[in-house]
Amino acid sequence: MFIHALAHYLPETVVPNSYFKDVNGLDDEWIETRTGIKERRKAGPDENTNTMALEAVSRALEKIQFPQDEIDLIVGATYSPYDTVATVAHAVQGLVGINHIPVVSISAACSSFLNAVEIVEGYFASGKASKALVLVSEHNTAYSNESDKVAGHLWGDGAAAVFITKEKISDSDLKIIEIHTGGAANVGKGLEGVVLRPWDGGIIMPHGRDVFIHACQYMAKTSKDILEKNNYSLDDLTYFIPHQANHRISKNVAEQLDLPMEKVVSNIQYLGNTGCAGCAIGLSEKSEDYEPGDVIVVSVFGGGYSYGAMLVRA
Repeated sequence: MFIHALAHYLPETVVPNSYFKDVNGLDDEWIETRTGIKERRKAGPDENTNTMALEAVSRALEKIQFPQDEIDLIVGATYSPYDTVATVAHAVQGLVGINHIPVVSISAACSSFLNAVEIVEGYFASGKASKALVLVSEHNTAYSNESDKVAGHLWGDGAAAVFITKEKISDSDLKIIEIHTGGAANVGKGLEGVVLRPWDGGIIMPHGRDVFIHACQYMAKTSKDILEKNNYSLDDLTYFIPHQANHRISKNVAEQLDLPMEKVVSNIQYLGNTGCAGCAIGLSEKSEDYEPGDVIVVSVFGGGYSYGAMLVRA
């Protein structure tokens, strides 16, 4: 499989840390010290999970080098949906105007991007598709409680679109060497670490320490394992793109892997935690910098618990 085109969309509204001083009593320095976040993006009154996905897809469509009507699979990923029936994937199908193709929406918390790509892998292997569109979009601020001192200041909004093809189309395509995902519901506070119950307070993180510990452990281990399995060393790694949950988590994982922070792609400082869209946005943000031979690992961890890693080569 190959990543053929990437694009992302970010809302215009920027919310600095200073905003939360009057909302939950936390000041700029406190938030940045504990999370690395300086500001985040917030969807406007007329924006939602679907509209942000449509913007990202529209930008990605401008980059593809094959006829749009050859798209034969759409997979959407989000845990913060605008509509749970006419899903974000269906909204995008309406945009591209292609009927009678598989359209799937999934949620595996913040790991959903890699699970979506893995679904594409399955459709490709079964011969049911060859040119897929994966979209990830999160409207976290619609579900978050800003007055929550534990997690109300963490969340940001954004979306990304990724075109994946079974065969290589252009010299700039990125080869997906392997994907590995898993669930760990029976580990630690897996079922309670981070929850989103729309009828009961939105996104909350009652066991943040447990989330931190297991995110660090799983992202480091799965990243190292996927490299070793494919005969790469950590020294071969060009870019490491971890789930954008907390900059302290990213630093901890980098230390475990003995990676310099220069190799770590991070956008949480200016986007906040954009959920399952964070890694895909990071992959898109760096897309102009990839050079032939670059080795990239995307590593994710989410509530539930869920985890995964993807190995990519330019």
